[in-house]
Amino acid sequence: MVTLDTSALLALFDDRQPFHGSVLELVQSESGPLVIPTGIMSETTYFVEKRLGHRALKLFLEDILHGVYLLHFGDNDIARIIELVDRYHDLPLGYADASVIACAERHGGRAATLDHRHFAVVAREGTIQIVP
Repeated sequence: MVTLDTSALLALFDDRQPFHGSVLELVQSESGPLVIPTGIMSETTYFVEKRLGHRALKLFLEDILHGVYLLHFGDNDIARIIELVDRYHDLPLGYADASVIACAERHGGRAATLDHRHFAVVAREGTIQIVP
């Protein structure tokens, strides 16, 4: 099971992105669910539509509808998100990144992201592993 960040999703959808191949390989080799925290849905859909267009947005939403991705609503993650946002305010670690981290911690610890700047600091604590 792997939790996907916006950066990994954008690389997955756009074959012009430098890390498209490595994210695609990760997703294709994954046997468990591909988890998307709802905390990043606004961010992700905004960038998908802006960079890749309406058709790409529609395809992404249809994939969610058909179960390609598992949406994680994170109702029980709010306390952890608050803790992360407060602890790492100097990064700054915002709500979206904190929701990915909390979701990854709840689902086995693997977070697919290309944003190593924020996630690596938390990964050093040992609660998450950054992939690919």
